[in-house]
Amino acid sequence: MISSEILTTEVNIVDSIKEKYFLKFGNTGDAEKIRVFRSPGRINLIGEHTDYNNGFVLPASVDKAVYFVISPREDDQVILYAADLNESYTFSLGDLSKPEKSWPHYQLGIIEQIQKNDLTIGGFQAAFGGDVPVGAGLSSSAALECCLLFALNEMYGLNLDRFNIVKMSQKAENEYVGVQCGIMDQFASAFGKEEAVIRLDCRSLEYEYFPFPMDEYLLVLCDTSVKHSLASSEYNTRRLECERGTAILQKYDSKVLSLRDASPELVEAHKDELADVVYRRCKFITEEIQRVQDACDLLIEGDMAAFGKKMYATHYGLQHEYEVSCPELDFLVAETQDNPAVLGARMMGGGFGGCTINLVKKEAVPEFEKQMKSAYLEKYQIDLPCYKVKITTGTEEIIN
Repeated sequence: MISSEILTTEVNIVDSIKEKYFLKFGNTGDAEKIRVFRSPGRINLIGEHTDYNNGFVLPASVDKAVYFVISPREDDQVILYAADLNESYTFSLGDLSKPEKSWPHYQLGIIEQIQKNDLTIGGFQAAFGGDVPVGAGLSSSAALECCLLFALNEMYGLNLDRFNIVKMSQKAENEYVGVQCGIMDQFASAFGKEEAVIRLDCRSLEYEYFPFPMDEYLLVLCDTSVKHSLASSEYNTRRLECERGTAILQKYDSKVLSLRDASPELVEAHKDELADVVYRRCKFITEEIQRVQDACDLLIEGDMAAFGKKMYATHYGLQHEYEVSCPELDFLVAETQDNPAVLGARMMGGGFGGCTINLVKKEAVPEFEKQMKSAYLEKYQIDLPCYKVKITTGTEEIIN
């Protein structure tokens, strides 16, 4: 059951975007045809950098979302209104050329995918916005892509299932926007389920839900407000290091086509040949893939304390073995370690900035946030944004 607090927040956001829709477009057209859709941001509990190694991830959709208020037009024009930016962009379905401003790229990418799949839509007008913090690692872009494609699918009867929506949304980001993201972000946004995490096999795309009860605990994201320039170059380097490790291990086991197929024991056996850096990368990835499996077993047992320890183990590996953390993230995780109200904490996302994700006893959250904000301000002279998140359902239409 979605809490009244979440519903109240959602109603307020939807009402605000609707109001801006009518201010922008007036009462033109058939009011009956105006529809509202929502698609959530996502978190990842465990399973970092495992996606491009064909491993497992453990994401969930959260109560921060993107919303579209949308209606069809009689012509082939598309008018997009970014309510949070107070900016508009208009184009025709026959001209998907890339504009200088970047925010319409995601929507244009979705329409390009529709056309590449030989599907037909008409023009439309939409106001969109939401409360997914941009740049905090909650995948606002995936939420936007899934929301628009889901909306157009419903409006124009495209007969796409959620798998199609996920794959086309990912391709929009890969091909039009030019970001080589994996499939996890879009998958978590579209397939989210109330109080459950999704174990997604990034090789087969098979998935399974595991219970994540939120009656005693909250997830709190602490946003470092930094993004170090290393992020993109080091990401590509890590992929190459994993490929190098795979090539070496394949000599000893022909079944190793990616690190998903290797075990921590195999990595340990060939430590010297892998050499220090590649060894540590392979050690982390193979252990992290196993950690996702173990964490799911703990959720079935309801052992949240042991689950929290897995989160700390993931951070340690990202910090020392995969080396994608940064001093600000490490500081925030270290600050939690003597706090009995915190079961687990780790950096979340690609690294070199962004958020830590913290599993905190619900009654202790206000004091936790106060302590973390105070410590971070003293250390870095930065006000620390904190976001409380609950696990909610995935992409859907909101029926008035």
